Amino acid sequence: MKAVSPKEAQHPRLTLGRTTSVPELVVKIVFLGIVCGFAVSLIPVLIGLKSWTMLAVLCVSVACILIIYTTKRHVPAKYLFPGTFMLVLFVLIPVIYTVAISATNYGDGTRGTQEEAVASIVENSVERQENKPSYTMSVARGTDHGRLVLYLVDEKTGKIYRGTQQGLTPVSRADVTVSDGKVTAVGGQRVLNALEIDKQGDSLSRLSVPVNKDKGIYIHPSGISEAYTGQSRLIYDKAKDTITDRQTGTVYRPRKFGDRYYYADSAGRKVSEQSWLSNVGWDNYTRLFRDESVRGQLFSTFLWTLFFAIFSVFGTFLCGLLIALLFDEPRMAGRKFWRSLMVIPYAVPTFIGFLIWSTFFNKDFGIINQVLGVGIDWFGDPTLAKIAVCTANLWAGIPYMFLISTGALQSLPTDVVEAARIDGAGPFRLFFQIKMPLLLISVAPLLVSSFAFNFNNYNAIALMTKGGPFASSGEIFGGTDILISGIYRMAFGGSGAQFGLAAAVSVILFLITAVLGGIQFGISNKFEDIR
Repeated sequence: MKAVSPKEAQHPRLTLGRTTSVPELVVKIVFLGIVCGFAVSLIPVLIGLKSWTMLAVLCVSVACILIIYTTKRHVPAKYLFPGTFMLVLFVLIPVIYTVAISATNYGDGTRGTQEEAVASIVENSVERQENKPSYTMSVARGTDHGRLVLYLVDEKTGKIYRGTQQGLTPVSRADVTVSDGKVTAVGGQRVLNALEIDKQGDSLSRLSVPVNKDKGIYIHPSGISEAYTGQSRLIYDKAKDTITDRQTGTVYRPRKFGDRYYYADSAGRKVSEQSWLSNVGWDNYTRLFRDESVRGQLFSTFLWTLFFAIFSVFGTFLCGLLIALLFDEPRMAGRKFWRSLMVIPYAVPTFIGFLIWSTFFNKDFGIINQVLGVGIDWFGDPTLAKIAVCTANLWAGIPYMFLISTGALQSLPTDVVEAARIDGAGPFRLFFQIKMPLLLISVAPLLVSSFAFNFNNYNAIALMTKGGPFASSGEIFGGTDILISGIYRMAFGGSGAQFGLAAAVSVILFLITAVLGGIQFGISNKFEDIR
């Protein structure tokens, strides 16, 4: 063993660890280089987006990687860090982020800050001033994260200006190319053509260039090639946090309506439907339990979700186990062929299987109605739709349970089974008192994971019924919606996204799943006593 000098002991050298071969050294250097290169390229982007939390996580993670993998110390951490890092990145951070979102009113119309909302309200009140300059407009992609930039040519003086949301700045003719009174090329930027400008839509219409904010004077786009000078009808007083109408003198202050803030006058009349992101604390949670319509729908949906998960687990397990027992009989001919045939539904992609089953239950041309000679509207009645969903999910889950039951049966100790037969145990006693308890030792944890999967089985609902049928347009949850599909509709529904409320339901769903999973694991651990 090589002796370590006192100097080296006090000041350990920075090394790449105990790398014993050149290939391992090259792999380690390449890996650390990729990590550092990725971090260096991502840091400016995060700074530009002002994502300080993600920036801190990135810097801490890279620092840990360099400290752990460039020295001979921290040997246990070299093995523990990857799993811990993945756990934090893909589990802990999303959970924390979801909890944080659940305490806000984040959704359609509340995605920006109050400052952005005020700017939008004021800029959208700009009215054209006939005696003010008008411009020929060109639109380019700026170097600042691809934001739109206006290049304006004064129709009277011919002067050229560059306009952004920060203000108006003069541009030298040497820096641009002007053709027919319009900027056609800009060094380092790409000027958009008419079709590209037209595709910008609201991004361009919301872009107002401030000329004098105190007096409310802005330059506003008009069409795809013109811009005009206008004055905003509304003025914002930052010190008083008020918006004043120039023409009527009406003063609007932030007032709360439900879970959102709007600028409104003393009579409650809003100046605009523009709101902003704000912290609402426990409001989303209290709404779920205080609002009778939401509470009732949530409770009934929870009961249906619980039944759907339990039926799916025990139904598929019972059917899969019975088939596995049938094919476990040595005297049965062609066992390998029949086992292979049973795996075919498991090999079919789930989304294709559910789409096929949805056509089977079709009222007009579905094979089930044709075989039965009836015209049942399976997806028009909540009870029938639930039967259809359970049937399709049963078909999709049986092959999996058949496989794990077959494996568990083949792993049972033959000496115990033979001893029971010698003692005179009949088929039923042999199964229920010997095979079944031993089977559950290995299968119980898989049943717990299957329950958690079916409790959040979004695909089965979305592909079969899309959550329907719906009793009324105001319903959040449909007749076959489970909690996860209802959450998706709340977050991304056509009536307006409510990310904050959906996040609150997600947190509750996470807690319910965790509690139920813990109870099931506690029950499954009792089977260990059988050994």
